[in-house]
Amino acid sequence: MDLNPYEFRSALEDFQAARQQAALQEIIARLTGKSNRLLSYDEVVQKLKRTGSSDQGVQQIPLEAIVGSVGRYTDFTRSFLPRDDQDQVRWARVKTVASSTGMSPIEVYQIGESYFVLDGNHRVSIARQEGATAIEAHVIEVQTRVPFTPDMQPDDLILKVEYADFLEQTRCAELLPNVDLTVTAPGQYAKLKEHIEVHRYFMGLDQKRDIAYTEAVIDWYETVYVPIETAIREHGMLRWFPKRSEADLYLWVSEHRADLEKELGWTIRPEAAVVDLAVKKSSHAEDREDKPGTWRESRMYERYTEHLFKDILLPLSGSPASWNAFNLAVAIARREGSRLQGLYIVRTEKEKEKPEARAVQAEFQERLATAGISGSLLIEAGHIPVKVCERALLTDLVVLNIAHPPAPGLNSLGSGLRTIIWHCARPLLATCCSFSPMDRAVLAFDGSPKAREALFVATYLAEQWKTSLCVVAITDGVRVNASVLDYPRAYLELHELQAEFIATKGPIKVLHRIMEERATNLLLMGGYSASVMKEVVKGSAVNAMLRGMQWPIFICR
Repeated sequence: MDLNPYEFRSALEDFQAARQQAALQEIIARLTGKSNRLLSYDEVVQKLKRTGSSDQGVQQIPLEAIVGSVGRYTDFTRSFLPRDDQDQVRWARVKTVASSTGMSPIEVYQIGESYFVLDGNHRVSIARQEGATAIEAHVIEVQTRVPFTPDMQPDDLILKVEYADFLEQTRCAELLPNVDLTVTAPGQYAKLKEHIEVHRYFMGLDQKRDIAYTEAVIDWYETVYVPIETAIREHGMLRWFPKRSEADLYLWVSEHRADLEKELGWTIRPEAAVVDLAVKKSSHAEDREDKPGTWRESRMYERYTEHLFKDILLPLSGSPASWNAFNLAVAIARREGSRLQGLYIVRTEKEKEKPEARAVQAEFQERLATAGISGSLLIEAGHIPVKVCERALLTDLVVLNIAHPPAPGLNSLGSGLRTIIWHCARPLLATCCSFSPMDRAVLAFDGSPKAREALFVATYLAEQWKTSLCVVAITDGVRVNASVLDYPRAYLELHELQAEFIATKGPIKVLHRIMEERATNLLLMGGYSASVMKEVVKGSAVNAMLRGMQWPIFICR
C-alpha cells in the first residue's frame, strides 16, 4: 500500500515526540525507583499459575489496563511509548496506514483486570499517543490462581508468586473461603506457613497423634489467627497503619508478642500485645488508650463471657509492707484465675543483678508456688511511675501497696503514686492491708467518665464476686443533685442488681463515715477529674481517701 508522504512525515515527527516522552519517563522512573517497563506475559502467567482460558470475542478494552506484552515487552514503556529509535519507520508506517484505513482489532490476553498484547503493540502505542482511552480487541481471558490488577508493578510479582505458592501449599483458598491472608512485604508468606507448621507440631503433641495439614490450617486460623485479628480490629489498628493488611499486622503482633515474652518472662495475651504494639508505634493509639472509657469498651465482651482480670500487675519494692499487696493480689487471682506478673524496679541496669533484687525475685516465685498461682517477676531499670504505666498495658489490673499517699497542696504534684493514677491506662487497686474479703463495697459516683469506669467494675464485682454495693453521691458544701444517681441506678437495674443509693453533701470525711457505718471493706471511685489548679487549691477526693485509707481502693480512669 502506497503511503501518503505528508502523513508519513507527520507520523515520523510524532514518533520523535513519543521518544522524548519515553526518555523523560525513564529518568523519572530511575529517580522514583518505580519500574516503567511493560510486564512479560509469559513470566506473569507462569508465576501466577494458569488454570484455564476462554475466548471472550471482540470488545472495547481500556488502554490504561494494557500492562504487558507477549513478546515485545522490552520495546515500549509501561504507557506504550517507544523505547528504541530503530522502531521509527515501522511505528510511522503503522500510524500512516491507520490514518487512512483505521485500526483493525488487536489481540490480547486478559488476566484479571489487566491485558497483555499478543498482536498490535504499535497500534496500542499509537492509540495512546493520540489520546484515546479505549481500543477494540479480540480478548482471550486467562484464569490464574492469584488475581492481577493494572497497577501491578514488576516487583509486586514477587508477592504474587509467594501468594500463589502459599495458596497452593496450604489450600487456604479452599479451606478458608472469603478469608484474606494477603501481605504487603516479600517473605511474609513463608512466616505464615511456618506459623501453621509450628501449630501443627504442637497440636500433635497435645493430642498425641499425627495431624493432617488441612486440619492444622483450619485450627491455626480459628484458634491462633482469629483472636489476634479480632483484637486488631477492635483496637482499630488498620486505621493507624493504613498501608498494611490484617495479615501483616497479625505477623507483626505475633513477633512483638514473642519478643515481649522473651524479654519479660511473662505470658502475654494476644490482645495485650496488640495494645502494647499499637501504643509504641502510633501516637493515635496512645491517645486512645489514655482516654477514659477505652478500657471498659475493650472489655465489654469479656466482662460477660470471661473473667475481667486475667493478668494482674504487682509492683513490689521489696519492703515487708509491699508484700501486703501480694496477698491481696493472690486473693483476686484465685477468684479470677489470673496470672500474677510481678515488677521490681531499680534505678540502673547494674542494680538488676544485685542480691537484693534477686532475693525479691526468689521470694516472689516461692510465694507464687505456695499459693498455686502462675506468673513470674520481672526486674527492670527505670523510673517507677513510667515503668508501672508501661507494663500495665500488658495486664488488666494493677495492685499496689500504698506506702506514701499524695500529700496535700502543691506537694501532691511530686507524688509518684499520683503520676501512676493520672497516666495508668488500667484500673488500680491501692491497698495498705494484707487482706480484705471485698464483699461489701461503696462506689463513690459523681457522674464523670472515670466514675462510670468504676461503676463498670463495681457491677462486675456485684455479679461475679457477689459483692454487696452502696452507691454514694457526695458534694462538698453545696446542695447535692440527687439526679446524678439516676445513671448508676438504671445501669444496675439493667443488670438486675440491687444496691443502696445515698445522695448527701459535706466534706469527703462523710464518705469515711458512711463506709464505717456499713462495715464496708472496699471503695471504688474514678481517678482524678478536676484540673491541677483545682486539685491543689480545693484538694482531691482521691488523695484524701488515699491518705485516710482503711480499705483497698479501686481507682479507675
